[in-house]
Amino acid sequence: MKILGNIIWLIFGGLEMAIGYLFFGLLLCITIIGIPFGWQIICLAGLALWPFGKNVRDKESASGCFPLLMNVLWILLGGFWLAVGHAVWGLLLCITVIGIPFGMQHFKLAFLILAPFGKEVVD
Repeated sequence: MKILGNIIWLIFGGLEMAIGYLFFGLLLCITIIGIPFGWQIICLAGLALWPFGKNVRDKESASGCFPLLMNVLWILLGGFWLAVGHAVWGLLLCITVIGIPFGMQHFKLAFLILAPFGKEVVD
């Protein structure tokens, strides 16, 4: 079931979303200051490409103020609007019964993209 969901996700927008995340992640990596943000977006591209069967959890080694500071900067510099976009798509997809699994994946992406530092994606 995971493979079928991922294939349908890939056909109906997952590939474009992952390419967009990858492109903007590489664009952010041009500057030294943008490298941590670019790397997070590149990591999110993998989840945006193949989200079914993956879960998000807190990293065990993520302690201190660095993840908090980076998440605050991330939210202020655009992460909030990316999360809102995923939440809106999630709500729209959950209107139909067939769209509920895909809406839930958008909610998972919205949760992760709102504060990606200190989180990890696991199978």
